[in-house]
Amino acid sequence: MPLITTSRRRFLALGAAGLSASAFGLRAAQAQSAVALQLSWLHSVQFGGSYIAQSKGYWRDLGLEVALNPGGPNAPVEPPVVSGQALVGISAADYTAAAVANGAPFRIIGVAMQKNPFAIASLPGNPVNSPADLVGKKIGMALANTPVLQALCTLNGVDITQIEIVPTQYDAAPLVSGQVDCLLCWQTDLPVAMTMQGVDNMTMLMADHGYALHSQTYIATTDALANRRADLVALMKGEIMGWQDYEADTAAAAQLTVDMFPDAGLDLATQVLQAERQAPLMFSDLTRANGFGWFTDETVAANIETLALLGRSVTPDLWDRSLLEEAHAA
Repeated sequence: MPLITTSRRRFLALGAAGLSASAFGLRAAQAQSAVALQLSWLHSVQFGGSYIAQSKGYWRDLGLEVALNPGGPNAPVEPPVVSGQALVGISAADYTAAAVANGAPFRIIGVAMQKNPFAIASLPGNPVNSPADLVGKKIGMALANTPVLQALCTLNGVDITQIEIVPTQYDAAPLVSGQVDCLLCWQTDLPVAMTMQGVDNMTMLMADHGYALHSQTYIATTDALANRRADLVALMKGEIMGWQDYEADTAAAAQLTVDMFPDAGLDLATQVLQAERQAPLMFSDLTRANGFGWFTDETVAANIETLALLGRSVTPDLWDRSLLEEAHAA
């Protein structure tokens, strides 16, 4: 059986007490407000919390009718958010920084992935357990991600010229066949695909070695923050509840995803494993203390440092936590 590949850019019981739809039901009796959430990729359990929010009627009870628009290689997140076709988009700090540098009026209003999913995948017989292990290795990756590897090297005092970069498609085959020693990929896709095919593998999460970059972030325009604040808060409340349910039962989230999108070609066992591996990236001591999607001045500062290594200069006001504060205060 051929290895599963993914050509991509980079992925139920109610959770905490008090975050119930009834607690947020002040807008439920009003007419439904139709909004769209622009996803960053094709439908998969990567967005499982949003599917739960929709299927359980959390948004409906908050007065919203939310369309979940899939992304993909030809469906960038930013244009529909700028144009107002989508109220909120799922992006990442580096993409948002690039858009803002080109004049887009975005703010990051929530952070789904507390840890960036970029990882170095390798095989047990020739492992990469730390950035220092990359020296002398052949790494398969897209050349466009060279700044990402350079940032990791800079953060850890590794000379990137001592690593051989081999341009590859987003596919595990070059690693499995021995053409390369490791791959730059998301922890939740190619390693999952290899595991499902019975290929033993290991990953070194770059976030554990200083690569602080918020991923699966929620972005909205400054105009939306000023003029559609109630809708934004309601959307984030629904997301909070949906993702709390996801954390409580990732297998149920995977089953729901497969059931909701029967024509997407999703394999249940793969979705279950992806959901399991995604959860530790999204939930942490920080979210347990403050709630899903949270970020602090300290995590923002760490992001700014990493973005600088990627050639992006941003200021803390790119992030706006006020909507999360309102959503969690209910």
